[in-house]
Amino acid sequence: MASESGKLWGGRFVGTVDPIMEKFNSSIAYDRHLWEADVQGSKAYSRGLEKAGLLTKAEMDQILHGLDKVAEEWAQGTFKLNPNDEDIHTANERRLKVVTDLRLWMRQNCSTLSALLCELIRTMVDRAEAERDVLFPGYTHLQRAQPIRWSHWILSHAVALTRDSERLLEVQKRINVLPLGSGAIAGNPLGVDRELLRAELDFGAITLNSMDATSERDFVAEFLFWASLCMTHLSRMAEDLILYGTKEFSFVQLSDAYSTGSSLMPQKKNPDSLELIRSKAGRVFGRCAGLLMTLKGLPSTYNKDLQEDKEAVFEVSDTMSAVLQVATGVISTLQIHRENMGRALSPDMLATDLAYYLVRKGMPFRQAHEASGKAVFMAETKGVALNQLSLQELQTISPLFSGDVSHVWDYGHSVEQYQALGGTARSSVDWQIGQLRALLRAQQAESPPHPSPK
Repeated sequence: MASESGKLWGGRFVGTVDPIMEKFNSSIAYDRHLWEADVQGSKAYSRGLEKAGLLTKAEMDQILHGLDKVAEEWAQGTFKLNPNDEDIHTANERRLKVVTDLRLWMRQNCSTLSALLCELIRTMVDRAEAERDVLFPGYTHLQRAQPIRWSHWILSHAVALTRDSERLLEVQKRINVLPLGSGAIAGNPLGVDRELLRAELDFGAITLNSMDATSERDFVAEFLFWASLCMTHLSRMAEDLILYGTKEFSFVQLSDAYSTGSSLMPQKKNPDSLELIRSKAGRVFGRCAGLLMTLKGLPSTYNKDLQEDKEAVFEVSDTMSAVLQVATGVISTLQIHRENMGRALSPDMLATDLAYYLVRKGMPFRQAHEASGKAVFMAETKGVALNQLSLQELQTISPLFSGDVSHVWDYGHSVEQYQALGGTARSSVDWQIGQLRALLRAQQAESPPHPSPK
């Protein structure tokens, strides 16, 4: 029973709390996200109390009916918060004296984010499949390296995101563990059937130790780390696209729907969507690091420091939802300039192919690499493109060069030689597309959607 002050813990204290401390201590401003989960958990706990003989069926039905009324008030926006409500459970408890759970909200939210992430990956795979025959430069150290398929670049980022998708499913499994019925530290003395609670709320398991259940926030830290790593991948993709969209590259052009103009220079079209994706990564990283620093020095069981978990989760969840949807929009509407991509290919990017040509003639790669480097130096010295060296000039470097060396200077031939699985040849790109589609189907089957709490 709450004291006259309205605090569950008020019986031990005399006088009022400093208003500044009241606000400092309160988490209701962001806890309100949890109202549905709190109502759902409270219903399950009421059934557990009835089974334990602590509530009559009539009392349980009255509580369940009251909880439905609370849910209706929240849904309609008529629920009135009291200044004394410290958190969402206190707000609902003020009406009905029941319990709450953060994991319900996170479990459902992970399903939502998983669906958004899979939609982004699917969009990227669809685009890669439609534009398989577009060639452009691949880069290392931001220097032109070798010809690759545009689709190979898209798939490189899609593959990274599939790891994030798999990782999110693993995090969701560890979120899906029920702490309800653990009490504050020692456990529950009232004979509550925790397996009943688990079944009522469709959790995969129950927590094993009441002390750990009170203080454990690994699932929050893992979620924030998942978001940090996913944002790392999205930020890298955004950075590539920002570069590819500059006048210096002119490979891609963002849709107006995902761009803005300059307040000073009328000619500019800024990639704000991509820049914001890049910047949001820093915010997400910060939330992850902040929680880990909070957790590292805490003594056993619950401490008020742990109140910081929910604000981090809500902010990061909102950020990830927005970023994944914007990224999907950017990819689906992106315009590519095939001609500019093709013009950016140059014979010097085939120097490695020249070395492979000699390898196929029987020369060890180390020597072939050196011979190709000599050809590059000769072309630079003469001020001509690498493919403009005559056969006679190449033969001064190695007698293994013959008339069929002309095939080396074909960009299509270049990409098609990389047929080993994972390469940029058409057959390998098709294989990658098939693998990613299979992964998406498997993940969808593995992760049945958790409906929003009712």
